[in-house]
Amino acid sequence: MNTAFAESVTRSNIAAGSFSDWFANQLSSFTPMSVASVLLAGLIVGLLISLVYKKTYRGVLYSPNFSLTLIMLTIVTAPVVMCIGSNVALSMGMVGALSIVRFRTAVKDPLDTCYMFWAITMGILLGAGQYLIALVVCIGISLIMIIMSYVRFRNPNSYLLVLHYDKAAYKDIEDELRNSVRFYRMRSMTESRSGAEMTVEVRMDRRSDLVGNMLDIEGVFDATLVACQTEAGN
Repeated sequence: MNTAFAESVTRSNIAAGSFSDWFANQLSSFTPMSVASVLLAGLIVGLLISLVYKKTYRGVLYSPNFSLTLIMLTIVTAPVVMCIGSNVALSMGMVGALSIVRFRTAVKDPLDTCYMFWAITMGILLGAGQYLIALVVCIGISLIMIIMSYVRFRNPNSYLLVLHYDKAAYKDIEDELRNSVRFYRMRSMTESRSGAEMTVEVRMDRRSDLVGNMLDIEGVFDATLVACQTEAGN
């Protein structure tokens, strides 16, 4: 009886010792405080990237979900890099895992891809503990993007204006285009017994309520303004 009890106590001590060794081994790589600091730094940097994206966005429909994606990319990448460290096995495993991932969401603007790489890069720097480099890179790229956005904002923005209207309202539409936009050019026109459809490329120096002005014209049924990318001089 005493022997069985002693063996049970021994097994318990071995199990407790193994657990203690495992826990100590985990803390030797990183501590909960270091993980929390990396996540907090990732959150701050991700928020900054998201704010820069919102400030420099020049499209028609701003997506808050994409801004949240930038924040999550920074936060998720940082602890992954922190865990990999110099472990070759984990590095190879991560490469293999990423090689089988397929992203089906299409990125409409190439600049959005650059923001995603920016968020991932910041996560890598933070996970590697390069806080000073991450700070300099984040501030530098933010300033560059804001300056480039200001220069781009001064250039005329190109849009496609799609109108469905009564043929009698054509002259009023032309008058409104001359008064509201800097440049416009007819892209297509379709006429039928029920009305007409027109697609016009317009370039505006500043934002204006062009759609609202068009809808105020009698005979215009609906108006749609879509951002487009055109080559200069076309």
